[in-house]
Amino acid sequence: IPEMQQWDNIIYNLTENEEEVVYTFRLINQDLYSRLTVNSDGVLLRFTWSDQEWNMNWFSPKDECDVYEKCGPYAYCDMNTSPVCNCMKGFEPRNRQEWASGDVSSRCQRKTRLNCTGDGFSQLTKMKSPATKAVIVYNKMSLKDCKEECIKNCSCTAFANKDIRNDGSGCVIWTGELGDIRNSTAT
Repeated sequence: IPEMQQWDNIIYNLTENEEEVVYTFRLINQDLYSRLTVNSDGVLLRFTWSDQEWNMNWFSPKDECDVYEKCGPYAYCDMNTSPVCNCMKGFEPRNRQEWASGDVSSRCQRKTRLNCTGDGFSQLTKMKSPATKAVIVYNKMSLKDCKEECIKNCSCTAFANKDIRNDGSGCVIWTGELGDIRNSTAT
């Protein structure tokens, strides 16, 4: 959540082991109280106790691209385009008329049949990584080795650095449909 980086009163923690991946945070000032809730519409809200009342100071989703899997597999959401859903390079809408009207239920389809040898990858920049439903994670692998590992696996659909800080490290390989992708608003 990019705007969380601006909150200077919170310590973040990522726990990663063979059994779980858990993201947690806690307030630095123990005199402050904060809570997260999910309302009946599925909106995540953060409240802080101040002046004898709970004040909402953050919520998500912020726009329609924040809605989980808004555009379906092999598509990305971009609030700067109309319609907001766009098929990835090498894919096209199954029903162009429905897609143009904003109905993306027909989904994107591959333009040419996948050929496990000779197919390549298109680089997507400034995008949020796809949902991690079916992934393989390598903690100590270069991006070059990651690409080679992905090419060897015919069910590999994408690869990326596991951690993009400090020129990147580790490797994530997706082995299923790519979904829940949007242009990144983080700077």
